[in-house]
Amino acid sequence: MEKEIISTINAPAAIGPYSQAIRVGNLVFTSGQLPLIPSTGELVKYDIKKATVQCLENIKAILDEAGTSFDKVVKTMVFLRDMEDFEDMNEIYSKYFAVKQPARSCVQVAKLPKNAPIEIEVIALVTE
Repeated sequence: MEKEIISTINAPAAIGPYSQAIRVGNLVFTSGQLPLIPSTGELVKYDIKKATVQCLENIKAILDEAGTSFDKVVKTMVFLRDMEDFEDMNEIYSKYFAVKQPARSCVQVAKLPKNAPIEIEVIALVTE
């Protein structure tokens, strides 16, 4: 089974030696998405709700490019700089995963790239 690189200009470019996502068979694995605005590279950092929206919109763009969507996500991983942001993050997250909620891990980490407040990655099915 070959791996296919998924890339879109509608999500931030990788800031290191990695791909935005990889498709293997009928699974897509996204790299962690920071709350970076694709058109400017600006980091959304002072409002966890807005930062969560930006992470998820970046993921949406990658999933669209891969031919899938949020309702096909089977697993998410959320990394928070501060677990005190959990409720506000969850409020936004629940709007993107209103039905068919995936399995999820959510952990507090010491630090994220660019000192971001949040990073999210997903694994999704592609059903063509």
